[in-house]
Amino acid sequence: MWILWRHILRSHLVPFVFAFTVLMGIFLLQFIVKSLDQLAGKGLSAWVIIELTTLNLAWMVVLAAPMAVLVAAIMAFGTLSSTHEITAMRSNGVSLYRMMAPVVLASLALSYAVLWFNNEVLPDSNHRVRALINDINRKKPTLSLVPGLFSQALQGYSILVRKTFEYSNDLEGVTIFDYTKNDLHATVTAKRGTISFSSDYRKVIMDLYDGEIHEISTTNFSEYRKIRFEKHRIAMNAEGFDFQRSQENAFSRGDRELSASAMRHLVDSLQQLRTSAETRIAQFTASKNDTTKKIDSTVNLGIQNPNLLALTQASTLQSKIEQEKAFIDRLERQSREYLVEIHKKYAIPVACFVFVLIGVPLGIMARKGTFGMAASLSLGFFLLYWACLIGGEKLADRGAIDPWLGMWIANIIIGALGVYLTIRSARENLTINWSIFTRFIPKQWRMEEEPAQT
Repeated sequence: MWILWRHILRSHLVPFVFAFTVLMGIFLLQFIVKSLDQLAGKGLSAWVIIELTTLNLAWMVVLAAPMAVLVAAIMAFGTLSSTHEITAMRSNGVSLYRMMAPVVLASLALSYAVLWFNNEVLPDSNHRVRALINDINRKKPTLSLVPGLFSQALQGYSILVRKTFEYSNDLEGVTIFDYTKNDLHATVTAKRGTISFSSDYRKVIMDLYDGEIHEISTTNFSEYRKIRFEKHRIAMNAEGFDFQRSQENAFSRGDRELSASAMRHLVDSLQQLRTSAETRIAQFTASKNDTTKKIDSTVNLGIQNPNLLALTQASTLQSKIEQEKAFIDRLERQSREYLVEIHKKYAIPVACFVFVLIGVPLGIMARKGTFGMAASLSLGFFLLYWACLIGGEKLADRGAIDPWLGMWIANIIIGALGVYLTIRSARENLTINWSIFTRFIPKQWRMEEEPAQT
């Protein structure tokens, strides 16, 4: 039996490595194409680009591993089925479940490895990516300005730059629309300028040269002013420009930059804050009820002017109750986000096991072990899985469904289908009817022999 298990595992190893390499290449190419405009021609050193790309490999590993398991399972059992090894093993009394046992054990080991990677390596990698991007933006603020396109990253401003320079923060052809004042709209144009940060990185400073300022009142549109300048400085709040200070990033991490245990600790802390808020609401409600009773008793006694102080206290208590309820809503939203990320850290690694359940019967039914066939069969399940995962995450973040359901619904659906196909394949000799797919292929393209003429 050990020899048989070793043979089955060996038949999975090469397809897994090949599929994992191809998927990593696809993810890497997608990242490079997506980030090419932000990295190329910006004066960044090759080492910085390599470091940023290497750090982003972490999330690619987490996604590629489960997908490679599915492709490898289809290829391996498809090859074993096409060479009639499955039939031979069954004729010798080896059930499908015993054939799957070594693959299931290997998938569980891989799930544990991905889970460890998801909690120990990925959070630090995501945090270092965020810190590196912030450091790049602080040194090269022109990275967020695309020549020829309006940038509205700064709240209240719309900025158009005609040209940026690779090795400096100089600008040419600057146009700024200022909407920060409700009663006045200003348009600033300049032939050239520079962009930088204040010493505390809270302000974006733009020094403009040789330009004009056009101001018009939005109340009556009759007041217009034009100012020509040789040098003009504009200080804008850096909030929303993705220029956060490294000091803040060093102490605060997002949900994707924390391990599951750290997020559980935060959820417990948020739960304690919620309990305290609910206690305060109960106290405020009791005080409000007592105050209301005093007001009612004063009115019942025939006094025309109730105690104004009691009315003020009741209004104040109601305002405090509303504030505490809004605080609880924020705590619930934060808790949901952390819980969603916690369940995701477990759900994605478990997909390694789930994809084995669906991949083995598909490979036996296909009776083909080519990479093209495995990739085509896997594509539909990949789309279904990630659609359920992304959709479940959005619904869970909005509170429409529970966080655990949003993250585990994909595994539940794929796993249930895999269990059904596995049981059917163990009992019957199922095959895929390829004629259904070839029916839509023109006859001259089909790879089948024509019957001999007699």
